[in-house]
Amino acid sequence: MFGLYRSIFTEEHELFRQSVRDFIAREITPHNAQWEKDKMVSRDSWLKLGENGFLGIQAPEELGGLNIRDFRYNAILIEELGLSGCSGPAIGYPLHSDIVMPYILHYGKEEALKKYVPKMITGEYIGAVAMTEPGAGSDLQGMRSTAEKKDGYYVLNGSKTFITNGFLADVVVVAAKTDPSKGAKGISLFLIDREMKGFTKGVPFEKVGLHAQDTCELFFEDVEIPAENLLGKEGDGFKYLMTELAQERLVVALAAVALSEFMLKATIDYVKQRKAFGKAISEFQNTRFKLAEMTAALEQGRIYCDYLVQLHNEGKLDSAMASAAKYNMTELQCKVADECVQLHGGYGYMWEYPVARGWADARVQRIYAGTNEIMKELIARKILK
Repeated sequence: MFGLYRSIFTEEHELFRQSVRDFIAREITPHNAQWEKDKMVSRDSWLKLGENGFLGIQAPEELGGLNIRDFRYNAILIEELGLSGCSGPAIGYPLHSDIVMPYILHYGKEEALKKYVPKMITGEYIGAVAMTEPGAGSDLQGMRSTAEKKDGYYVLNGSKTFITNGFLADVVVVAAKTDPSKGAKGISLFLIDREMKGFTKGVPFEKVGLHAQDTCELFFEDVEIPAENLLGKEGDGFKYLMTELAQERLVVALAAVALSEFMLKATIDYVKQRKAFGKAISEFQNTRFKLAEMTAALEQGRIYCDYLVQLHNEGKLDSAMASAAKYNMTELQCKVADECVQLHGGYGYMWEYPVARGWADARVQRIYAGTNEIMKELIARKILK
């Protein structure tokens, strides 16, 4: 964005980037204001993403995917959504493809793969992942939801909260305890279908930000889950979560950098036009220094994220690296948001200005996908082991 040479991308990647950018300008940006009022994106937008091949590109061709195992393409989708400034779609769409779908592709049984993945690729089915509970946030071992094994099926009881894509979700990856006496080794993952009796949803939350994101609570009362909807092996759910969370945190970091770049660009445009004391705000030293500080920090962040994308492509991304990216980039996003609001003055506090919405949307990034306090703990474990 600021003249940085990004060597990890080829000409083919940039052609893909342009197609994504054109799609966003045509099908997402014009509708985002209405989606924010509706508290969710439209189902039609999911179908259009599917029609254009932007959902689940990593899935094998026999399931309807493009079999693209190069995460740079996923990163481009995440970046361009962030650069649009549409925070709700920038979080919800990648969560579906890059966070929910991998659980199914990596641990799903053949019946589940054939039933859910093709519809997730077309956008007919929207995916969510449900880990957090009202009484247990980042402490996954403290969850109370249980799945009791019966004759050939499981019975799920409990609730989950703060679930992204929750209200529209058609298929949900749910973590529950199959053996509460075993702690982390007693947690299993299941696929819950929208049609299952006993599965209900709360209304979308009234959130401070991310107004176009349908975040809500999910309830499970004696939900009967067929055995083929168990992901992987019983009791290995916590291990699967720890494995897949590295990519989730990289996704959050990539979105944080892109959303920050959007806010910075909007601020650069604003200070060039806004006048005070007879000259453009951009001519004041404080403004120039603040812009320089943010640009330098974001270019460094971008380089680090590009490096992690390369490592992830090589299968070398570990939890501590992803945690460091999530921690640093979301802290930076909140700092950039605050500085950009300040440079706008009173107008920065007006909802019609994109930096106001960006500021409100940024704060939760330091909380979900594991709080930043948990990120520091994970980094420290690697340092001190």
